[in-house]
Formats: sequence, C-alpha cells, structure tokens
Amino acid sequence: MLLGAGILWWMYRGYDFSRMYSILQHEMDWGFMLLSMVFGVSAQVFRGLRWKQSLDPLGEHPRKSTCVHAVFLSYASSLLIPRIGEVTRCGVLSRYDKVSFAKSLGTVVTERIIDSLLILVVVALVFISQLGVFTSFFSKTGTNLGHFFSQFTVTGYVVTAVCLIITGFFLYWGWKKLSSVVHFRKIVDDIIAGIRSVGSVQRKWLFIAYTLGIWVSYFLHFYITFFCFDFTKDLGLMTALVAFVVGSIAVIVPTPNGMGPWHFAVKTIFVLYGVASVNAETFVLIVHTLQTALIPLLGVFSLVCLSLRKPAKSQPEV
Repeated sequence: MLLGAGILWWMYRGYDFSRMYSILQHEMDWGFMLLSMVFGVSAQVFRGLRWKQSLDPLGEHPRKSTCVHAVFLSYASSLLIPRIGEVTRCGVLSRYDKVSFAKSLGTVVTERIIDSLLILVVVALVFISQLGVFTSFFSKTGTNLGHFFSQFTVTGYVVTAVCLIITGFFLYWGWKKLSSVVHFRKIVDDIIAGIRSVGSVQRKWLFIAYTLGIWVSYFLHFYITFFCFDFTKDLGLMTALVAFVVGSIAVIVPTPNGMGPWHFAVKTIFVLYGVASVNAETFVLIVHTLQTALIPLLGVFSLVCLSLRKPAKSQPEV
C-alpha cells in the first residue's frame, strides 16, 4: 500500500484536483461509466461460474451463488491486504459449502496460470499488430526507438524497477511462508489435484466461454470508459487494448487493486499515443477511483447475502 501511495503522490504532487471535480460534475458522460460497471460485475460472475466448473471433477460441488459471492469478497478483501483474496474465497467455500480449502486453492492456481497464458498471448498479438504502426510512425516522423524510450524519465524507470523488485520479494516471501505449514505435503498434493482438475472438466467449451467472458468483460469494463471523456473517446480500440494489456501486467505488483502501478502504466501509454499528460492523469485517477469503489459495494452485498445462510456444520480436512 505504501508503494502505491508513493507512486500516486509522485504522479499527482502538482496536479490541480479542481480540474477533476469540474470534469466529474460537468464534462463526464456518466451513462458510459455506469455501463462499464455492468461489465465489472459480469467479469467477476463469470469467474465464479468458471471456478465452480473447475471444482466439479474433484468431487467438490459448491453452489454457484457461493462461488460468485466468494469471488466478490476476494476482490474486496484484497483492497485491505493485497493478494489475500485467493485465501478469502477458498475460505468462504470451506465455511459455507464444505469445500476442501487446499483443493479449491489448487483450482485458483490453475486459474492464474490460464489467465497469465492468455494475457501473454494477447501481449504477443498486440505487439505484433502494433509493430507495423510503430515502424510507420517512426519512418514518417523521423523518430527513433531511442526517442520513444526516452519518454520514460529516470524516475519512471526507477518506479518500474521498484515495482518489479517488490513483486519478486512478495512471491519469494509467500513461498517461504507456505513451505512452513505442518501438513505441507498433503496440501501440495491437494493443490496439484486442483491444478489438474481443469483437464477433467465437463463441457470444456463452457470453460473456454467463461474464460473469454471474463476477459472480454474486463476489457469492456475499461474500454467503455474511453467514451466518458472528450479527450479519450477517439483513441480507438487498439490503443485501448495496448493500455489494457499494460495495465493488466502492472496490477501484478501487490498494491490494492493495482493502485499506483496501474495509474503509472496506463498514463504512460496514453501519453505515448498523444494524450496530454494532464488529461491522461485525470482519466486514470477518475476511472480507477470509480471502478475501485464498485469492489467494496459488491463485497458488502455478498456479506449480507452470506450472513443469511448458516455455515457448514463441519469443515473438510486440508
């Protein structure tokens, strides 16, 4: 959280916040912003449904609604403690539908692997498709790659390096903590079983459809917000895709909902595509703030719904 706050302070230390308030009140199209929220919800619903499907081959059959509520709560809890969401949602299934914590954690690992591979494919496609655009731009303007990368300031490179270092440390620390668990061997076996479960899912076409639904929803959740502002509505689909991919990579850094790294990454892409720096800063601040506000609302909704249920009488062994 301190890292994210530090990046935000650096980005907005000279920003005129009255500009943001003026745009919110008089210039932003709230209709498009509300429409984008619909896809923010659908992405999490699809994730819950896909999770339910990956658990079925393991003999675990949680209710679909419990899986969706668990996902809502996982994102909400991650705002308080980054990356705690995976533990939270597995705990919800264990408490309310007697699902093995370790097995459900294994399926979460599978999800992360699948989503990471999908992002890598999209990254490759975006890079290849934009290579010609970049080459044409450089040849027509006389701009070279050195100038392109020079738009990163020294501070920008430092911020990027710090984010990568913090992410590596976080992954190492998490592995060391996990390895100290008493029943580590059995937990690993259950996690591996969860990882392998995706190969045994019924109706694989549905699993693929859920996966596409998740990422199309995420993209639309972001892209539709372009039409909220005069200075981004004409940027185009490819610009949105590049910014989306870079932003998705930035949220790997363990800060609440990518706070800080996401702002920095998306703002940088917008500037490279010709958006004025102040407009790019305004966009990322408004969009991230409003879309982040949706997450605790869904978390509260799920807490209320689950509070009306009785927890499972017995907990499965892990």
